[in-house]
Amino acid sequence: MLSNDKPLIPLDSCYFLTLNTVDKIDVFTRPAYKQVIADALNHFVESQGLAIYAWCLMPSHLHLIARTKEAGAPAYFERDFRKFTTRAILKTIEVEMDFRRDWMLRHFEEYRKTLQRKERFHIWQDCSSPLRIDCKQPGMLLDRIAHVHENPVRERIVEQAEAYLFSSARDYTGRPGLVRTRVVQQQGLFGSKMLSAN
Repeated sequence: MLSNDKPLIPLDSCYFLTLNTVDKIDVFTRPAYKQVIADALNHFVESQGLAIYAWCLMPSHLHLIARTKEAGAPAYFERDFRKFTTRAILKTIEVEMDFRRDWMLRHFEEYRKTLQRKERFHIWQDCSSPLRIDCKQPGMLLDRIAHVHENPVRERIVEQAEAYLFSSARDYTGRPGLVRTRVVQQQGLFGSKMLSAN
């Protein structure tokens, strides 16, 4: 391990992450809460050089295939993303007049007590178990991307993946989505190439 304690990871690797809300609460049912996540992802693309290849926000979790700027493990990104979005979601909950507000806040506070942390509220569970994907294996990467995009179809929210606004499936049909996504396109039999969608 190097002195800065960052593992050496090849530049062609990315990660498949699933960030779950505390107690799998369906936080992301209102458009305002969903927009917080889309805005936060764009913020991290701009400020930290995050490369997003696929994403899908479901009511209680976020699926993400991404690569951090240094192509290292996503632990620092996860920490920063959870902290950033927790503050933004709490502000939005205050404004939204959600009838579930007090109930959600109680759950977010109780989870903090089990962790014995100083922050009052925790919206996200701590463990995401990221899966490293070697981007030199386009088949595996494309399979994971399809899996991410099919979530709202499997849950019968939409009939076609590209109809779901809070995912990158639209980007893969050539229409701009809500988050700056790097579209992975099949290139013949010998691999794939990545293009910036928007």
